[in-house]
Amino acid sequence: MPVLVETLTAQRDAFLAQWTQAVGEDLQGRLSLAELGRELGELYDSILRGLNAADFDSRGEHFAETRSLLIELSRNRARQGFTPTETARSVFSLKEVLEPSLAADGKGAQQYLQLGRLLDDLGLLTTEAYVRTREEIISSQAEQLLELSTPVVKLWDGVVGVPLVGTLDSARTQVVMEKLLQTLVDTDSTHAIIDITGVPTVDTQVAQHLLKTVVAARMMGAQCTISGIRPQIAQTIVALGIEFGDIPTNASLSDALRQALKEVAQDAADDARGLL
Repeated sequence: MPVLVETLTAQRDAFLAQWTQAVGEDLQGRLSLAELGRELGELYDSILRGLNAADFDSRGEHFAETRSLLIELSRNRARQGFTPTETARSVFSLKEVLEPSLAADGKGAQQYLQLGRLLDDLGLLTTEAYVRTREEIISSQAEQLLELSTPVVKLWDGVVGVPLVGTLDSARTQVVMEKLLQTLVDTDSTHAIIDITGVPTVDTQVAQHLLKTVVAARMMGAQCTISGIRPQIAQTIVALGIEFGDIPTNASLSDALRQALKEVAQDAADDARGLL
């Protein structure tokens, strides 16, 4: 171990410069050499401190700092759009840099092989951290798209609308419910229109999701109408024997809005008479 540590310490600047250059070429200049030099310098020094403890166990306590630095590096690479290979190569390329100096004699070659296995383990760690981060990013983007695809808008005083586009599944239904109920509270609305003009097909499952949303809104004291019942949708609903019960339906959003405004005006008139 002393020979390995002495060599890595004595030639730190030269090895680090070569490592930075090699990684910079892999990343094709998408990160500055100054930034790479800072990242890899911290990583190089943490590896050296672990080796000073006469340890080659990448999962041991002496390499805790190294693992932390690699996880942070991998997360940054994932957010910056680099590939898993480019990320792992940031570690593996150190082996190529060190090989000419460390593998020149038998003793050095043995230690280089041990160091190589250590760097292989650390490289795999970067891939695992990268994949976890990409999964988090994809999940977050999916949630954001779900939010954007289920808007709840105020159409008039006391009337909100939910224009649905695409397939209505359980996850989307939950988001629609939450946003609709919150908007009803925020706007003090008494009528909600769920427009399915942009829903390509309505089957039993979609109908159940719509009914759940209507029931949830009714529990908040809002009257619900389903609009956008096209001829093809109407035929499918009848063929499947789907029952919407006493839920009002309309062929178009304009018809539903017209009916909702009449009901809002009637409710206001009733309230005014009640005050007399």
